[in-house]
Amino acid sequence: MTVATALKAFRISAWVTGVGLLLLTFYAMPAKYIFDDPRPVALIGMVHGFLYMIYIVCTLVLAERCRWNPVFAVVILAAGTVPVASFFAERHVTRKVQTEHLAAASG
Repeated sequence: MTVATALKAFRISAWVTGVGLLLLTFYAMPAKYIFDDPRPVALIGMVHGFLYMIYIVCTLVLAERCRWNPVFAVVILAAGTVPVASFFAERHVTRKVQTEHLAAASG
C-alpha cells in the first residue's frame, strides 16, 4: 500500500469515525439518559466501536508508512475517541503527509 492510498483510507476512516461518534454523543446518549431509550446507544455504540477499530488499523498503517513518532501516532489514535477531534486530526495529518511525503515523492 502506498502512502497516498494509506492517507486516503485514513481520511475516510477519520470522517466516518467522527460522524459515528457525533451520532453517539449527541443523539444516542441523550436518547438514553433523557428519554430512557437505550437502543440507539446499543446500535450506534457497536457501530462506532467497529468503525474505530478500522480507524486504528488505517492510522497504524499510515503511521508505519510515514514513520511517525509513536507519541504522534497515539495522539492521532486518541482523536477517534473525542467528539470532533478526528476531523481536526484528519486535516492536520493530511497536511503533514502531503507536505512531508507526497510532495517529496512527486518533485
